[in-house]
Amino acid sequence: MNTMKQRLFTNWHLMRILRLGIGIWLLIAGIIMKDWAAGFFSVFFLYQAVTDTGCCSASGCSPMVNKTGKKVTDVPETEYEEIK
Repeated sequence: MNTMKQRLFTNWHLMRILRLGIGIWLLIAGIIMKDWAAGFFSVFFLYQAVTDTGCCSASGCSPMVNKTGKKVTDVPETEYEEIK
């Protein structure tokens, strides 16, 4: 429960606030126009804002982190062979 409380009340950034605004706007528009599709999309955006998820999951677009908490940057270089 503590982690959900931390996730809900910390780390608010521009994209999270934008998702919350879009979700609330779509929810109100869906209720006024009696449109279930707008309601569905509002739930989607509100879920992303509350849980701080985006892309695929939380930090889905950030670099991979190994078990020690360090970013994985040791990627072997690709060798190319020229074909004539």
